[in-house]
Amino acid sequence: MITPFLEFLQFEKRASAHTIKSYQTDLEQFQKYLLFQYECAEPETAKAPMLRSWVVSMMEEGLNPSSINRKIAALRTFYGYLRKKKHIDADPTKILSALKTRKKLPAFVEEKSMEMLFEEGTFTEDFEGLRDQVIMELLYGSGIRLSELVELELKDLNLPARTIRVFGKRSKERIVPVSSSLVQLLQKYIEQRAPEENTDILLLTDSNKPIYPVFVQRKVKQYLSAVTTLAQKSPHVLRHTYATHLLNRGADLNAIKELLGHANLAATQIYTHNSIEKLKKSHQQAHPKA
Repeated sequence: MITPFLEFLQFEKRASAHTIKSYQTDLEQFQKYLLFQYECAEPETAKAPMLRSWVVSMMEEGLNPSSINRKIAALRTFYGYLRKKKHIDADPTKILSALKTRKKLPAFVEEKSMEMLFEEGTFTEDFEGLRDQVIMELLYGSGIRLSELVELELKDLNLPARTIRVFGKRSKERIVPVSSSLVQLLQKYIEQRAPEENTDILLLTDSNKPIYPVFVQRKVKQYLSAVTTLAQKSPHVLRHTYATHLLNRGADLNAIKELLGHANLAATQIYTHNSIEKLKKSHQQAHPKA
């Protein structure tokens, strides 16, 4: 029943390819565990204690609690689907509880470091340098996800209106404003973009093929390494940086939620913790009794 479930996620829930792959990996791991430990070949026939046993085994192996919770969530979604389709009578995940995890504040790059990144001389004067600058400025200037960046098409740009159209999770569409300087950069890039290329994808590799996630990740790590010592240097850090800088400069939390494409405000509120930490630091440095 795993294959029909994945097809349900793809065609009915319109989940991203990354999400589907994640579910597939987790469920196939669970299926292998059932077969090895209980000689149970079909997950839909598994009993609740078998699910708990898998969770305990992962804890004993020292797997990160966040990773275990993700796998528990995958099981809940899978068995919820089976229950809805009447393949099972009872949901065996009812006995599972999420593990406690330490809340990590999202890592972000300081404003001064981002200013250094976009100083003259950082990017080469050729097409590759221009393309790299567009990648970095789009990620930091719009807060879009990596998956959203690689899927951007020429038709998604509305340069006169200074907006881009983005398709987020579950293909949910949103319009994101961009700066006039980024618009000028995009215009310059489009003028130099290979005209003979048949693809509608906006951003191309050095060989004029559509960019892909690993290509972007390498570029981001390369450029961030020059301006920050953060352990994590990823496209998602630039998304965190975008949101944190907006909040620090007084942007409304609800507006940031819409810009990021979050389904609810709870997902956006994590950025307030960074701002509170900044306030605490200012208080500690300035107040006589701090």
